[in-house]
Amino acid sequence: MTVVGPFGLHVRDQALEADVQSGLAAVEAGLLEATKSDVPFITDAAQHLVRAGGKRFRPLLVMLASQFGDPDAPGVIPSAVVVELTHLATLYHDDVMDEADVRRGVPSANTRWGNSVAVLTGDFLFARASHILADLGPEAVRIQAEAFERLVTGQILETAGPRDGRDPVAHYLDVLSGKTGSLVAVSGRFGAMMSGADERTVDVLTQYGERLGIAFQLADDVLDIASDSHESGKTPGTDLREGIPTLPVLRLRAQAAADGKPDDLELVELLDSDLGSDDALNEVLRRLRAHPALEQARQDTVHYAQAARATLAPLPEGYAKAALEELCDAVVHRAG
Repeated sequence: MTVVGPFGLHVRDQALEADVQSGLAAVEAGLLEATKSDVPFITDAAQHLVRAGGKRFRPLLVMLASQFGDPDAPGVIPSAVVVELTHLATLYHDDVMDEADVRRGVPSANTRWGNSVAVLTGDFLFARASHILADLGPEAVRIQAEAFERLVTGQILETAGPRDGRDPVAHYLDVLSGKTGSLVAVSGRFGAMMSGADERTVDVLTQYGERLGIAFQLADDVLDIASDSHESGKTPGTDLREGIPTLPVLRLRAQAAADGKPDDLELVELLDSDLGSDDALNEVLRRLRAHPALEQARQDTVHYAQAARATLAPLPEGYAKAALEELCDAVVHRAG
């Protein structure tokens, strides 16, 4: 088995490995080309996160999904560039909203150039993605527009919080379905669709991407608490410090409300206090890492990854399907 890409997928077939590796290399070249501008400053800002690297999770899914049709079809690579550009654009915006200092192991764009440049750079990337989409046809434009609407809706719902009487965990999973699942679903859909796969296969890989995307974000939730900055590429506890609800915290709050245990209530109180100091944040991280809520969030990650794997059942057996199953395992492994 060979490890492919920063995500660490194990591929069991040399021909598939070669296809995926060459596809990802072409995507990387496409990303650099799409982020060039006649204005050197814009190029520098737009390529900041491209050059920082990343897992290229979404392009990898496009490459694997394309194996169920013709992986050399002309729309496959451009569609992978589109989904990654869109993802990168959201990171620029997210870091402004979250006031993040680090992204992918480097200073965030807002830290380096300020919020205005970071927001506008994200907009620039959205524009470049739209330009590429225009050459892929009106159906691709419609699919991307619908996914982007879901993505933004998920972000707004996260900001607004659950309505009165709504279970916060159920609300949060709906948020993730839009905020993360939508674009990962498009990755599976574009890969299959652009390769000429049949409609049933396109539908399967779309559903697979949606479920895998939720599992992927839940793994990130766990990593925000359980990892160090070397593993996650950002400062541990960033979401905690910014008061962003993540699944381990929501599980903790639900358990504290149900049981009323003094230690749990005290930890919730700490979470709601000022976590601006490193000492305060590290204390919360220490206690959360030992709390059953973190393990429960890990099990939630496993559940969604298993659901994604089950979705693949109708697909023909082969190395491509095995690689997609391995991708589910890789997501779970990230969560420990």
